Amino acid sequence: MTPAALAELVRNTAVDVLSARGLDTSVLPETVTVERPRKPEHGDYATNLAMQVAKKAGVAPRDLATLLAEALTSQDGIDSVDVAGPGFLNLRLAADAQGQIVREALEAGADYGTGELYSGLKVNLEFVSANPTGPIHLGGTRWAAVGDALGRVLSAQGAEVTREYYFNDAGAQIDRFVRSLIAGAKGEPAPEDGYGGDYIAEIAGQVVEAEPGVMEQPEDERNETFRRIGVGLMFEEIKQSLTDFGTVFDVYFHEDSLHTSGQVEQCVEQLKASDHLYAADGAWWLRSTEYGDDKDRVVIKSDGDPAYIAGDIAYLRDKRSRGFDLCIYMLGADHHGYIARLKAAAAALGDDPAVVEVLIGQLVNLVRDGKPVRMSKRAGTVVTLEDLVEAVGVDAARYSLIRSSVDSAVDIDLDLISKRTNENPVFYVQYAHARLSSLQRNATSLGIERGAVENADLSLLTHEREGDLIRTLGEFPRVVRSAAELREPHRVARYLEDVASAYHKFYDACRVLQPGDDQANPLTIARLQLCEATRQVLANGLGLLGVSAPEQM
Repeated sequence: MTPAALAELVRNTAVDVLSARGLDTSVLPETVTVERPRKPEHGDYATNLAMQVAKKAGVAPRDLATLLAEALTSQDGIDSVDVAGPGFLNLRLAADAQGQIVREALEAGADYGTGELYSGLKVNLEFVSANPTGPIHLGGTRWAAVGDALGRVLSAQGAEVTREYYFNDAGAQIDRFVRSLIAGAKGEPAPEDGYGGDYIAEIAGQVVEAEPGVMEQPEDERNETFRRIGVGLMFEEIKQSLTDFGTVFDVYFHEDSLHTSGQVEQCVEQLKASDHLYAADGAWWLRSTEYGDDKDRVVIKSDGDPAYIAGDIAYLRDKRSRGFDLCIYMLGADHHGYIARLKAAAAALGDDPAVVEVLIGQLVNLVRDGKPVRMSKRAGTVVTLEDLVEAVGVDAARYSLIRSSVDSAVDIDLDLISKRTNENPVFYVQYAHARLSSLQRNATSLGIERGAVENADLSLLTHEREGDLIRTLGEFPRVVRSAAELREPHRVARYLEDVASAYHKFYDACRVLQPGDDQANPLTIARLQLCEATRQVLANGLGLLGVSAPEQM
């Protein structure tokens, strides 16, 4: 019996208990919470339902808990129910009901853990969106990993997710990039406000190779040539780096298109007719303070030119016109001010501000030999995506960036995640999957086939370590749902480490394959089924993180 099925059983039983006594069943929550106790001796699962609703129902919590315990004990799949403290219920499952978790995981296969929380919801997920003025730095690399994993988790809950990269090919940063390329082509130092690093000289050389006469062109024409070719080369390099990292976008949206197509101008005219935009001091202002901003923001400057936020508003308008129900922006640590701004933009467009969500990611630091790693050979002053991948590989890089909440800064220990030991979290999880794959191969070589799961007697899985592992597997659907709901894919990574730990403890305590050529008995088959269910859950979870599930290590 899965936690979700148990929660439903507890609720249905509570409905019966309250109804039989003429009590109000509307006090019951739509979904009952059942959790695994911290101490295994307290049972397989626990719920505080009686304490939660007793007062509203007009019953003492412990009295209601006692009534629920009596009713639940007679239910199929329940071995025992104890009342603890002021009204907690501690439940133990019957062995055959517990084995149902294994059966469900195997029958669902690659779909185990998926749900329909966001079925029919169209989500625009914009992340990375680094300026095309240099390689992706570590902050962008974190979003490349986390954003892709979040997209996978949301999709696993039924959402129709479009991964989008906002290509900032307009504005002052592009002008600085162009000036830096021209300086690089001349063999001169980068301008004071420009970009440094070997990559500038590399791209400048490629522009000259593509347009041999570029340095003799008139200044405006030369600048445009370096802009057109240089930005294109840099962006293609960024896209290739992301693809190699396992992060592929559905849409690459060009900021410049908002201006050249007239969308910014059209959007501004629409806003001028709205009370959310007002004129003052020769400029047009957005009432963003109404949504928590520290000040109202200029949309059209006093010289008549659009401010940067004008493009942001037009971009949100474009997203909504494409039918997206929810627009998620994943921004860097210095972009807190954008939360209120974007919500105000949604309101100005006549939308509920809730259509906009902004996630803020904190900084990433690399550490080696206990000391910060600060320099990149190619980019000069920053560490890039390529630097991290070169040091530890794609899997370790992605996993280490995903496994911590983006709300906090993270230190990546290059020495640790390069180790092939259980100290390294990604190795620990991948090794568990490889070990399980090897176990199945060994069984086949001995002539032992686990067969169809419906033919296995899973009620034989009564060992304490078997129970721990089975209940851990049963948590997977709830973990995936929570990761999607809270926008926290790191929950999946931490959960996989719990699965690996539970499996290794099980394997050390419970012999799966018999020694020599002994005939496999029913317990062997049941344990092989449990092992395959564990392998499936690890594979599914790693897939949600975009990390490989190796069969050999």
